[in-house]
Amino acid sequence: MISQLSWKVGGQQGEGIESTGEVFSIALNRLGYYLYGYRHFSSRIKGGHTNNKIRVSTTQVRSISDDLDILVAFDQETIDVNFHELRAGGIVLADSKFNPTISDEANVTLYSVPFTAIATELGTSLMKNMVAIGATSAILDIDPSGYRDVVNDTYGRKGEKIVEKNMQAIEKGAEYLKNELGFDRQDMYLEKADGNKRMFMIGNDAIALGALAGGSRFMAAYPITPASEIMEYLIEKLPKFGGAVIQTEDEIAACTMAIGANYAGARTFTASAGPGLSLMMEAIGLSGITEQPLVIVDTQRGGPSTGLPTKQEQSDLMAMIYGTHGEIPKVVMAPSTVQEAFYDTIEAFNIAEEYQCPVILLTDLQLSLGKQTVEPLDYSNIEIRRGKLQTEELPEIENKGYFKRFEVTKDGVSPRVIPGMKNGIHHVTGVEHDETGKPSESAGNRIDQMDKRLRKLNSMQFKNPVHKNIQHENPDVLLVGFISTRGTIEEAIVRLEAEGVKVNHAQIRLIHPFPTEEMLPLVESAKKVIVVENNATGQLASLLKMNVGHANKISSLLKYDGNPFLPHEIHTRSKELI
Repeated sequence: MISQLSWKVGGQQGEGIESTGEVFSIALNRLGYYLYGYRHFSSRIKGGHTNNKIRVSTTQVRSISDDLDILVAFDQETIDVNFHELRAGGIVLADSKFNPTISDEANVTLYSVPFTAIATELGTSLMKNMVAIGATSAILDIDPSGYRDVVNDTYGRKGEKIVEKNMQAIEKGAEYLKNELGFDRQDMYLEKADGNKRMFMIGNDAIALGALAGGSRFMAAYPITPASEIMEYLIEKLPKFGGAVIQTEDEIAACTMAIGANYAGARTFTASAGPGLSLMMEAIGLSGITEQPLVIVDTQRGGPSTGLPTKQEQSDLMAMIYGTHGEIPKVVMAPSTVQEAFYDTIEAFNIAEEYQCPVILLTDLQLSLGKQTVEPLDYSNIEIRRGKLQTEELPEIENKGYFKRFEVTKDGVSPRVIPGMKNGIHHVTGVEHDETGKPSESAGNRIDQMDKRLRKLNSMQFKNPVHKNIQHENPDVLLVGFISTRGTIEEAIVRLEAEGVKVNHAQIRLIHPFPTEEMLPLVESAKKVIVVENNATGQLASLLKMNVGHANKISSLLKYDGNPFLPHEIHTRSKELI
């Protein structure tokens, strides 16, 4: 028996590949297994190769596996494209319909199963994916009945007959593999899981749930891959809590609408990807100079321009820090797990209101769309902080003057009011202004207002700005990453340590303002520093050099072909750089 397994299903986009992976993985999640799934798909609605790779384990996993145990193929292209990932002794489950072939020299077993024919006999060829799941369950020694609840949840709205037909398809697939093909291998049998209940979700769902739990009741957004699921989740959920989602005509409108709603006192945000963030830059500057809270989620993807809309990349880093013209305070956060995505979204709203500035939650396609097992979330520790928002009645202003909305204060944060509050009247404008908001080009006022805004973040407190795994006082190497690379780095470290390499790990969670005090001792104590990131120019490494120094010991480990890192890549290339 095995404690861990890597399974992939592939075929043409639009023929049920995603639903196959969903039913398979959700059922195993409910049995208590830990899972990590990553979907390869094209930027089109239908056609083109797509696959869903799912790792199943009895312990926590946070990365894609290097190799593959089982490949489920609905066409020959799936075999041709993914065959190289199969380990020795691996299995190909393929639809007999296309007469599948594999190399005679490969140490892999092909089982040709009539997925389509069995499904057609049961009523429709669309159920071929359920037949494939049944065949897989036979290989793993999982009782097909374990899928009933998932099938009922997925297809129950179509009636009991459809549920039963799909269950029959699963059972027929398992029976064919055992009875017709005589499958009797036990080396793929999965050890039993602990049976504990855990969540299974993508990062985007965690962000949306975090926004809801953090008090957001309005979202303005324009659909874009890989951010759209955040909006789709909240379209369904927000109205149940008295909130709303507005699909705007473009990202400019989405950002300015979010600013306006925040000005009115609501907690609101928007979400997009690189191209959308480019359009928002002027509005982000408006948030900065008017000192309105603003939360933006940037789900990074391959660029520039339209680039690779459905592929992994981490190349928006510098743009998120320095993209706006002029100088404003700004916070850029980078969660590294689905759990952190939930909690950090809540904290993003708190920071935006406490410091009255834009906060960007930086994720990437792998974290946003990769689906993984999540331990139950702790709602008891959720804290909502609204900063200097005035909720009590305001004192009358002498001579019926204006409220000092942009008052120069020691901590850089001015009192904030909701429009319409008695004695709270003030101007709001995107040009430079005095303490009451009236336009002013006075040199002295300009200096006062700029200095006030820029010192906001001097006192900012951020819990755990760096996730650390410190095993050694003087390590051979410090591996540094951000966002979704965490799990892959952790797996590579296990292999390096087994070979006698002393490794420490730092996953940076607060990108701006940079956690220099946290990172400096880690960099100084290491003989070598390797920064792992999905871009071509080493943007995180550049930030590390700018803020910490020691450029002579810092090297970059880069990948920018649209695919996430695999553990063996970090393991092998780290040894080369050491």
